[in-house]
Amino acid sequence: MRLASITKSEINEPVWHVVGAIIIAIGLQLLLKKELVFSSKYAVAGLEVILLAVVAIPAIGARLKRLFAFGLIGLVTLANLVSLGLVVKALLSSGSQADGHQLLLSSVAIYLTNIIVFGVLYWELDGTSADEPDFQFTQFSSDDAKDKRWRPTFFDYVYVSITNATAFSPTDTMPLTHRAKLLMSLQSLIALVTVALVAARAVNILGS
Repeated sequence: MRLASITKSEINEPVWHVVGAIIIAIGLQLLLKKELVFSSKYAVAGLEVILLAVVAIPAIGARLKRLFAFGLIGLVTLANLVSLGLVVKALLSSGSQADGHQLLLSSVAIYLTNIIVFGVLYWELDGTSADEPDFQFTQFSSDDAKDKRWRPTFFDYVYVSITNATAFSPTDTMPLTHRAKLLMSLQSLIALVTVALVAARAVNILGS
């Protein structure tokens, strides 16, 4: 677990950019109108920040850090899914208090959060089993890969997340395990609903 091993020497890349990406995702959730989040968005964001801070505490054991790291990713994902459901409900409800501008802003925030959280999740999960990688990168067939010098970084997983969310399918990086295929399928479905239903409907409201 990479976030859970934030102080370990075996991490071959800095994790500040991962922490920064999670903070951006939390900030995007704060942009949502209160009617489009479950409970209080500030309470949820506060809990997410607490979980992130706990993961960074060196004194906590790796197993407990792993639990908190997955809890953090799960909470951000759950909050994003609930917001998507509430946005869809608002679009289908004639008495919704959210106008077209708010729905469009919400759809963009949900879409970007979807990219970030799945990029972090791919980065976290890949390589947890040395004998069974979750993704097949094109660089694995290059000379650097044959010399065991190339390793995917967080940016590579964010790229996988971006292409999967825009193409709704794998592009140059293939999922190898069932869990990777399941996660990529879930991300594609979230992105498809956000783009095809929410964003398109919000634009129609703006033009009416």
